[in-house]
Amino acid sequence: MKNGTPSTHPLGGTEIRSLRRLKRDYPATQYVFVTERKGPMTDSAVRKLIARAGREAGLGFPVHPHMLRHACGFKLANDGHDTRAIQHYLGYKNSQHTVRYTELAPDRFRDFWGE
Repeated sequence: MKNGTPSTHPLGGTEIRSLRRLKRDYPATQYVFVTERKGPMTDSAVRKLIARAGREAGLGFPVHPHMLRHACGFKLANDGHDTRAIQHYLGYKNSQHTVRYTELAPDRFRDFWGE
């Protein structure tokens, strides 16, 4: 994180069960993301994996891991979460960095007047 604020994200039941299953199915490693050799996956390997997934999906533009952070922001905005909550969830100090997500939310004015 570049000068952001720390944020703790809770894990739901589905995530906790999945992590327990991974630990049970792969007891020989302490890592969640591993290579074929059961070693920890490097940040470089993650970047390459995500870039390859973008190419295979035929997106037509280079994909990188930071796009997942932005996708999260847009998803939260589209689900109707307020800008301040998104700001804290993503760890932004400045709310201007969060505004981009709500500016583009297509349904942001739906039910604005409760009609």
